[in-house]
Amino acid sequence: MENNKTPHIRIQDLTMAYGDFVIQKDLTFDIQKGDIFVIMGDSGCGKSTLLKHMIGLKRPKKGKIFYDDVSFWDLNPEDRQKYMKRFGVMYQRGALWSSMTLAENVAVPIEQYLDLNQAQIRELVSFKLSLVGLKGYENFYPSEISGGMRKRAAIARAMALDPEILFFDEPSAGLDPISSKRMDELILELRNSFDATIVLVTHELPSIFSVATNSVFLDAESRTMIAYGHPKELLHQKDLHPKVKTFLTRGEG
Repeated sequence: MENNKTPHIRIQDLTMAYGDFVIQKDLTFDIQKGDIFVIMGDSGCGKSTLLKHMIGLKRPKKGKIFYDDVSFWDLNPEDRQKYMKRFGVMYQRGALWSSMTLAENVAVPIEQYLDLNQAQIRELVSFKLSLVGLKGYENFYPSEISGGMRKRAAIARAMALDPEILFFDEPSAGLDPISSKRMDELILELRNSFDATIVLVTHELPSIFSVATNSVFLDAESRTMIAYGHPKELLHQKDLHPKVKTFLTRGEG
């Protein structure tokens, strides 16, 4: 991506806080269109909180979030809500409704935002589930399938409205190595097939090294970012912060 192009997402001088307690400060980084951008850091550093700021669930204490040239939090609530239709979100642990079938879960955003009849909704839902390898599982409940399948169903719901930006919060957490590898392959396939920009919160090293095109590392102690760049390239930086090196090598140098 050429440097003179407007970033798809720009975080500018962002401070996140709960009341007077600062979670992270002075965050500034760009996410280009088509990136698989990984938010890294130890537990409690604010990775999921940053995601909440980016998808419209929490207003920053300070700073701005731009989508293309639009200052997201300076929009009025109605326009910001419209803008959020461009986002697809997979929350931690999937957050599927246990009392609904997979088809009913995926249909929720479609019924809310699109003017389609029931036959069209069923067809679209089946297509979205087929994209994540769940064709034929429309009438299964979340409790009847594996954890990896629930995560894929959550991705199908996130993709229901053909979003241009996908946000995934710990998509591989709790999965066995084979299921985790399949999740990585699915993320790459979604980016390549739909030209989506993907923002990914994860601490899984195999995922970070296999899918990331860029990343930022949030530090809980200093409460700011201490690394920014492609994870593989960060490892070759002579001045890389020791915490980042320890994280990316799991303490093995």
